[in-house]
Amino acid sequence: MSACILIVDDDPVQRRLLEAAVTKFGYRAIVTDGGEAALKVLDGADAGNVSVVILDLSMPGMDGITVLQTMRKRGIQLPVIVQTAQGGIETVVSAMRNGAFDFVIKPASPERLKTAVANALKVEALGGEAPRSTRSGGVLTFKDMVTGSPAMERVIRLGQKAAASNIPILIEGESGVGKELVARAIQGSSGRRSKPFVTVNCGAIPDNLVESILFGHEKGSFTGATEKHAGKFVEAHTGTLFLDEIGDLPLDVQVKLLRAVQQGEVDPVGGRSTVKVDIRFISATHRNLLQQVKDGKFREDLFYRLNVYPIFVPPLRERREDIAALVRHFLANVAPSQPRGRIMDISARALSMLQAYDWPGNIRQLENAVFRASVLCEGNVLTEEEFPQIRAQVEGAVVLSERSDDAAPQRSEQVPLSQPVEASRDAPQHAEPAGRNGFGLLKAVDERGNVRPLADVELDMIRLAIDHYNGQMSEVARRLGIGRSTLYRKLKEYGIDPETGRAERLAS
Repeated sequence: MSACILIVDDDPVQRRLLEAAVTKFGYRAIVTDGGEAALKVLDGADAGNVSVVILDLSMPGMDGITVLQTMRKRGIQLPVIVQTAQGGIETVVSAMRNGAFDFVIKPASPERLKTAVANALKVEALGGEAPRSTRSGGVLTFKDMVTGSPAMERVIRLGQKAAASNIPILIEGESGVGKELVARAIQGSSGRRSKPFVTVNCGAIPDNLVESILFGHEKGSFTGATEKHAGKFVEAHTGTLFLDEIGDLPLDVQVKLLRAVQQGEVDPVGGRSTVKVDIRFISATHRNLLQQVKDGKFREDLFYRLNVYPIFVPPLRERREDIAALVRHFLANVAPSQPRGRIMDISARALSMLQAYDWPGNIRQLENAVFRASVLCEGNVLTEEEFPQIRAQVEGAVVLSERSDDAAPQRSEQVPLSQPVEASRDAPQHAEPAGRNGFGLLKAVDERGNVRPLADVELDMIRLAIDHYNGQMSEVARRLGIGRSTLYRKLKEYGIDPETGRAERLAS
């Protein structure tokens, strides 16, 4: 059966054009006219058939960015190709940051669209392999964690101490930082290492089924209960119960959870008696539970029962020294699925680029990026070309920082800008080409330690873009997020002739 492409666009003409193109490529198309309709498809009977989403960003009602965010919240991990008529760098950064796989500008050429869909399908076809390859059936301990950063050393020390007791643990941290990994390491280092480790994602269970899934139910206790179900608490008896995203648990279920934590017994739905359980509780959340207590969304008594021994796992941007080891760890896991004799590695410039990125999705996002890059790579070494999303955002961060007048000082701390270098006072203060001064770097400070004028930074950015895109002014203007007429006007203001500047660049 041919792959199925979900097309989401409010413009009927664009929908027809995309449907015709996708059909011509040999794929099946499902067409929707907005974000709400698309999410219904992804939640409906056809969800399992959809392989790729082509998503318009500018739509009335629910726009494309909201669709991307909703898909991520619901755990829908499909490659999304976003398209828009407004190709500013801010749009690119926002779309990629929210999980888009690729980006095309309307009207996209059939060749460009076909390539984007083919690459997305290549990744989607192997999408489940990377996560499965990283999880072995054996017991995980802290020695198996890939890290060497001081921030994680504290996490490991706390986890090792916690493993020696049955104290309830609350693991806090952003999504994707490895909270479940820490929980498994605690269980694997404890006396319950050979016992069950049961995971429950509280945020992924429908509200009307939470109680039944956690505590079990008797046959006939509600419509559809055709047989008895033990529940996760009973499954985890004598072992460890990991309650992920505990902050998403409904308030009415929190009452029963409190009793289970305090007294070690649960009440199955429709049951006539309680069931005793012996469980080690480990909870995790990306939310601020204390604030949720203040807002009345989480029970205070349950919070203090679970938050006996808190462990905070820092985000990846606060332990960038781990990125190199993590990348090579993921490449090693990908290697068995590659053709025989193919050894994957990563170039120094690509690794430098990955270390410069903030990774809002943390380790999970890094793993997916490395796996996707390994699928797209034609050779044995990953380069910047295999990370188009990350490259667009790292380069775009420099543009955004120099555009924002009042945000420039803060951006200089977050965006990887070069440090002041030794130079003569008469030397021109312009950006070094990317190959000589790191990946997409601009100097923010002159040799005296002062912030350079905005006009100088703008000139450097234009020169860098002209050099990077080989003097193709249409591409330069598009990547800078300005019109061609604006670009030529700025070149005239700075006294630069486009053809002359191009000739000088080629000569150098």
